[in-house]
Amino acid sequence: MAFTFAPILHIVAAVFAIIELGLTAYVASVYHGFYFYGDYYGGDSPSTVNFMIFNSVWSLLVLIYIGLTPLYMTSVFHRLAALVLNIITAIFWFAGSIALAVAWGSPRHCDGNTWCGSIEASIAFGFFLWAIFTFLAVVDGIESLRRRGHHVDTTKQTNAYPAA
Repeated sequence: MAFTFAPILHIVAAVFAIIELGLTAYVASVYHGFYFYGDYYGGDSPSTVNFMIFNSVWSLLVLIYIGLTPLYMTSVFHRLAALVLNIITAIFWFAGSIALAVAWGSPRHCDGNTWCGSIEASIAFGFFLWAIFTFLAVVDGIESLRRRGHHVDTTKQTNAYPAA
């Protein structure tokens, strides 16, 4: 049984990763020479923000491999590699989202502050992406276990009734 919703989840994950990239890039830009409530942030952005930027780019590359390689370059695609990439990406998103949430602290009332809202939104999108990649890893793992040791013959017709 092929999971037909996986391509939809790949598209949703790609859109969320692009949104996350924009949010975290904006937050990082605040630290590079912008004024924020009278204070000058001229230093480097925190490593947690930089890791979330890395996660976004990494996820887009993984989604290109998982989503497009089986369609156009089947000789390069390997199911086990896709499973491992999904697991690693889920771990990256979990670690980055937890680290950014801990660094930011409790939810705050942002009063229309785009920088504050961007950090909180990037934390939320990070957890959404973690959930998506965890679900994709579980689905790929189940599919790999079903195919393990069995050659799937798609040309063979099976009868719904064994005695017929």
